[in-house]
Amino acid sequence: MGPLQIKEILQTAPENQSVVVKGWVRTKRESKNAIFVALNDGSTIHNIQAVAEPGQFAAELLLTVTTGSCLKVTGELVESQGSGQAVEVKIADIEVYGTADPEQYPLQPKKHSLEFLREIAHLRPRTNTFSAILRIRHALAFAVHQYFNDKGFFYLHTPVITASDAEGAGEMFRVTTLDLNNLPRTEEGAINYKEDFFGREANLTVSGQLEGELGAMALSKIYTFGPTFRAENSNTTRHLAEFWMIEPEMAFFELEDNMDLAEDFVKSVISYALTNCKDDLNFLQNRLTEEEKNKPQNERSLPLLEKLSFVVDNPFERLTYTEAIEILLKSKPQKEGKFQFPVGWGIDLSSEHERYLVEKHFKKPVILTNYPREIKSFYMKLDEDGKTVRAMDVLFPGIGEIIGGSQREENYEKLLGRVKEIGIDPENLWWYLDTRKFGTAPHSGFGLGFERLVQFVTGMGNIRDVIPFPRYPKSAEF
Repeated sequence: MGPLQIKEILQTAPENQSVVVKGWVRTKRESKNAIFVALNDGSTIHNIQAVAEPGQFAAELLLTVTTGSCLKVTGELVESQGSGQAVEVKIADIEVYGTADPEQYPLQPKKHSLEFLREIAHLRPRTNTFSAILRIRHALAFAVHQYFNDKGFFYLHTPVITASDAEGAGEMFRVTTLDLNNLPRTEEGAINYKEDFFGREANLTVSGQLEGELGAMALSKIYTFGPTFRAENSNTTRHLAEFWMIEPEMAFFELEDNMDLAEDFVKSVISYALTNCKDDLNFLQNRLTEEEKNKPQNERSLPLLEKLSFVVDNPFERLTYTEAIEILLKSKPQKEGKFQFPVGWGIDLSSEHERYLVEKHFKKPVILTNYPREIKSFYMKLDEDGKTVRAMDVLFPGIGEIIGGSQREENYEKLLGRVKEIGIDPENLWWYLDTRKFGTAPHSGFGLGFERLVQFVTGMGNIRDVIPFPRYPKSAEF
């Protein structure tokens, strides 16, 4: 099973037993009485201190023990003589697995900017901040699978390569084996995709939803959790070109059932992180507090743990889009002209509007429903008024929309009409439309961008910092 990890060693009662510690050096400091080496193997935010006596090892060996070098340390586990840790290792032997020249190693024991760390994404997981984020990301992913498994859902692997555009946005990455320097052409001069690998245009998926609906029409409750791609030229703190989506789809669920599931789901996975990632969350909360200490009080975020508890402990407020617009029109920021974007029925709400509803008006998470049909996707079920659809968006503090979903249109004629209305060729979605012809049923689902969830739980300001190797315009280095 391999050696004990530092997380386990730190929880072991010291009885002067021999232990082997393997990890990377975070710091080394020397005094006249001792040499202190802090080691970390990524299993915990905490380092273990290893102590040697001056003159115990050759100077040449100690010169290779620098920040970033990788060691195997053998010694006795003893009660720590210093503060901050219960145990430490009294070194008997050091083996250097790999050195890190301090003149070249970019991660020295000092504060580095997040922008700089993005440039060395191959090394940033060794920092406290990013190791904490990645451990929390793992915990949240585990909690997602555990939640759906316990609720009777089946994990469906939907295709990464697709010929359909689930969102109708057209911002997709093309997949091709054609020679770009010698493209085959039709008689009309267009690219002849019949010569391509799939015999037609193909793209990286923007969503597994449409295929997920097919699974729900046989298995009743499924969820997808996989990579999705959008070729949107957005250099913002909230957008990535490659990201992971969680998309449950449920037969026989109507809008109210969908909202109940979404609320219970996010509360459950955040509760899991609060219970199982305490040390990492405390570290990130302290980091955020330090980062914001020079801001005016009214511009500071809620403390991280308080923000997470805010979501878990409060019932979500539910109201229609129309009711939300009425609240915004009567709001103080609207009357004083402080909203950057205009408010009116039919607009696609901006983040500032969503955050006002959550943070100022209701002071709790919000689920908005029944949006105007013109600003929502073709597959959403029309309300009886013909003007709105049975959509639902879940809004969180500090981030705005975190979940988008709806009851899906199960009526064949209505769905076909919407497909034609927005200019999609029905032939490209024949298989999707077929499910409305053969045993159609009410069904619903939603999508949650996993990185948005990780960003919310970790308190990080930029979505590029919650995925190991972010993809965004002009960046695919690692």
